[in-house]
Amino acid sequence: MVPASLKLARRAEAAGRLLFMLIDDIRSDLTTAMKAKDAVRLRTLRAIIAAVQEAEVSGAQATTLDDDGVLKVIAAQAKRRVEAAEAFDAGGRTEKAADERAELVVLEAYLPAGLDEGELVALVDRVLAENGLSEKAQMGQAMKAVNAEVAGRADGRAVADLVKAKLV
Repeated sequence: MVPASLKLARRAEAAGRLLFMLIDDIRSDLTTAMKAKDAVRLRTLRAIIAAVQEAEVSGAQATTLDDDGVLKVIAAQAKRRVEAAEAFDAGGRTEKAADERAELVVLEAYLPAGLDEGELVALVDRVLAENGLSEKAQMGQAMKAVNAEVAGRADGRAVADLVKAKLV
């Protein structure tokens, strides 16, 4: 099985020559998980595929999601796993919380590496400086510009809190 980060690098390298689809990699990994009888990976990959299929048929017209769309679905699934694990911990169901965290590990293998706090601070400072944003009244513009750069690599709440703190 090829790590997701290598798959993403291969996809970026092959842009224009050959189209690699993340969902195809997930389906391939599903087959591997079936053969290995890896229940957690199997359950998680099936959930990803189901969520992608649901996203493709939702709305007025059915579409095929590109890699960015699939990554958004996976990120949403990861967020659900985090919230569910916290809820199970709060309810004293540690075994269910552990299951959710195990699924989260599988999901994170398909997501791009997140930004650490230092990288996020530097990115926000750079984007605010480039766009000349410094006042609280420009919060909407600042969030739009920063979110375009962050592209799902950091928690939205953390980004918003940091941008709000930087604006005077």
